[in-house]
Amino acid sequence: MKFIDLFAGLGGFHKALHELGHECVFVSEIDIVLQELYEKNWNIQVFGDIKEVLTQYPNVIPEHDVLCAGFPCQPFSKAGKQLGLNDENRGDLFEEIIKILILRKPKYFILENVAFIAKHDEEATWKYMYNELVKIGYTVDKAILSPQSFGIPQHRKRIFIVGALEGLEHFDFSRIENQQCSSIDMSEYIEEYPEDSKKLSQGSLDCLNVWQEFLDSIPDEVKVPGFPIWAMEFGATYPYEDVFPFELPEDELANYYGNFGVSLKGMSREEQMYNLPSYARVEKKFPSWKINWIKQSRNFYLENRHFIEKSVRKISKLKSQSWQKLEWNVGDSERDIFKYIIQFRASGVRVKKPNYFPSLVTPSTQIPIIGWQKRYITKREGARLQALDGLILPDNDNAAFKALGNAVNAKIVKIIAKELLAP
Repeated sequence: MKFIDLFAGLGGFHKALHELGHECVFVSEIDIVLQELYEKNWNIQVFGDIKEVLTQYPNVIPEHDVLCAGFPCQPFSKAGKQLGLNDENRGDLFEEIIKILILRKPKYFILENVAFIAKHDEEATWKYMYNELVKIGYTVDKAILSPQSFGIPQHRKRIFIVGALEGLEHFDFSRIENQQCSSIDMSEYIEEYPEDSKKLSQGSLDCLNVWQEFLDSIPDEVKVPGFPIWAMEFGATYPYEDVFPFELPEDELANYYGNFGVSLKGMSREEQMYNLPSYARVEKKFPSWKINWIKQSRNFYLENRHFIEKSVRKISKLKSQSWQKLEWNVGDSERDIFKYIIQFRASGVRVKKPNYFPSLVTPSTQIPIIGWQKRYITKREGARLQALDGLILPDNDNAAFKALGNAVNAKIVKIIAKELLAP
């Protein structure tokens, strides 16, 4: 069959369908660097902005059997502004897909996006998309799938939407789900101390060593908290449940303590705000989850301050508030940070068991770290996690991981396409 690849990126759809014997006849990708790489990897001309293509020369899009599109996910991502279809820059690109489906009427389509799109705007976004696809003659189905369910150690839930003009009686996502497996061999995805890997900076190592000292200071009989530890709350007393910092005048806020127990007395309003956690400077009430984590962090400190005080002083000197938070996601396992997978996230230093990697994302600051090798994963390892091994990637690691973070997982697409496009 002939297929087209929209918002093509590195070519995850192409790799999957090519391996099944199908032919790519049209590609669109707006990023110039990725255009050049795509042409090197697949030896096919790549067109730019699909909006311009449809406006200026739509006939360049040939007849095809399958439309593939991992349309931009940022408008629907929980990590973004969640503007969805109202995003003026990228949210309306779904409409371009509809235009091509109407223009060429391919037998099938396979779309991919973040899982949250199914719930975005109280499901209004999904209902709109579904109705638009049905309106132009397609039978539509969807499922949320993750590579870790198919033998690839990456937790990356994505929605896959399929459609067919002649119905989906031959296709059932349950058959895809029946191919799930629980066995994952991490050794197939992690290299042993590759020479070209990016090592942790001294600052990052210092941060992790301080948190290791914190863990070592907690008695064995005291459980390491599973909730996010917000060390800025250690010693803080500012109000956060019924009254909030923004509601208090300078002279009243002076009666409280801010980050790490710093007294707010004698400070200007600006100084007081600076010495509060960044999340406490907002001019609105705190949500219940934030109140809960503040309370839990403060209580843990009060119950264990005589054990952890020395390490807390060092944590207070770390360079950013994100480094002053710890997400210990390994339960009662051994208290050795360097035996796990680590991520420096805006929400804190996340430590998780080495049974699978967190989802690859576009920010280069969140590239997963192999703790026992004290290094970031290489772009080759990242490509394996997206089933894109063997492709030429951007030379720059940051650009490579941005592309991988935006890519569709080729193995999942291949499994779906094999069932959907079966003769």
